[in-house]
Amino acid sequence: MDVNVAAATVAALSGLAVGVAGTLAFRWSERALGNPGGQAAPTAGPVLPPGVAIVLSVLRSSAVVLDERDAVVKASSAAYTFGLVRGDQLVPEELLRMARETRRDGEIRQRDLLLARRDGQELEVSARVAPLGSRLVLLLVEDRTEARRVDAVRRDFVANVSHELKTPVGALSLLAEAVLDASDDPEAVRRFSGRMQVESARLTNLVQELIDLSRVQNDHPLQDIAPVPVDELVAEAVDRCRQVAQNKQITLGVGGDPGLVIPGDHNQLVMALGNLVENAVNYSPERTRVDIDVRVTGRKAVIAVSDQGIGIPHRDLDRIFERFYRVDPARSRATGGTGLGLSIVKHIVAGHGGEVTVRSLEGVGTTFTLVLPLLPADERGKLPDAASTMTKPGTPSASGGPSDLAPSYNSREGSG
Repeated sequence: MDVNVAAATVAALSGLAVGVAGTLAFRWSERALGNPGGQAAPTAGPVLPPGVAIVLSVLRSSAVVLDERDAVVKASSAAYTFGLVRGDQLVPEELLRMARETRRDGEIRQRDLLLARRDGQELEVSARVAPLGSRLVLLLVEDRTEARRVDAVRRDFVANVSHELKTPVGALSLLAEAVLDASDDPEAVRRFSGRMQVESARLTNLVQELIDLSRVQNDHPLQDIAPVPVDELVAEAVDRCRQVAQNKQITLGVGGDPGLVIPGDHNQLVMALGNLVENAVNYSPERTRVDIDVRVTGRKAVIAVSDQGIGIPHRDLDRIFERFYRVDPARSRATGGTGLGLSIVKHIVAGHGGEVTVRSLEGVGTTFTLVLPLLPADERGKLPDAASTMTKPGTPSASGGPSDLAPSYNSREGSG
């Protein structure tokens, strides 16, 4: 009898424990669902069709799925990044209006919109809205801000090229007519012919720099990476300006740390440094000095080109690397400048993992500084020899000038 009572008691206690556990589990689930009052559980919301979530996760566009109450059912990470979705709500009113219109008539819509971000920036987007089943609406939003900026730059570039080409071509046409009209005046023919040579040289320089700019923009400079001695770069850059510097009695000084080696494309690096040295010589008065200083800073090679020229106004410093931008258009044309040289320098240096900076004071001078990664000594033997990628002496280099080195500039000090 006692055994039966004990068994009954154990069974009762077990049943009570199960009941208490079940009640607690029920209450806990109600709290987790936000339904502490014990009301009837709400009906399940719309369920995404099979495979939709996977497709949305791999789309490059920002994707948002809305239900019939405009609540967000699913959103890609890009939608949150761009601030299109906060919590479970779609933020831009323009997109909400498109979604409601599509839900009402079932038609697919596509519009270009300008949306404001929380950081104050504006996004140019292409939005497409389509019904997804009977209860859901799908929004795809593609950020077109960068693409529009590139299109604007391309349009400006084409317009600038057309203008720059038209100037020397028009001048050549007028000068040719003048030569014909003055065929019986030898002095006038010589004068007009000299002007034609100047305009022809300007046109040649412009076309060459357009080719150079196209090359450095389209080619990856480090595909044929090789060790490039900085001393050779400096020697070639100085050699390109030797004649002009001698004519203006400008001294070219070279100093700093010898024996540095950087990885990259030899011809492109010569083009970049050569453009800076040429600018320094062209925009410096006679009987002044241009210095090229090479130093090591950490794991970087720092190449500074300093002149005692006219300087650059502070308001123009942020724009001098833009294509066709000239601080003084009249002086640039007088020196044969096209407004492309510094843009080429910027593209080359950026492609080599470096940067270019400028400091200038009007009437005192300007210093352009190239900062490029050094090639560690233990890695130099792992790369092809730079000589195998260099232009052979006596042949045109990528910049259109001679690439053979002048022996007089192999020292650390050279005079124009």
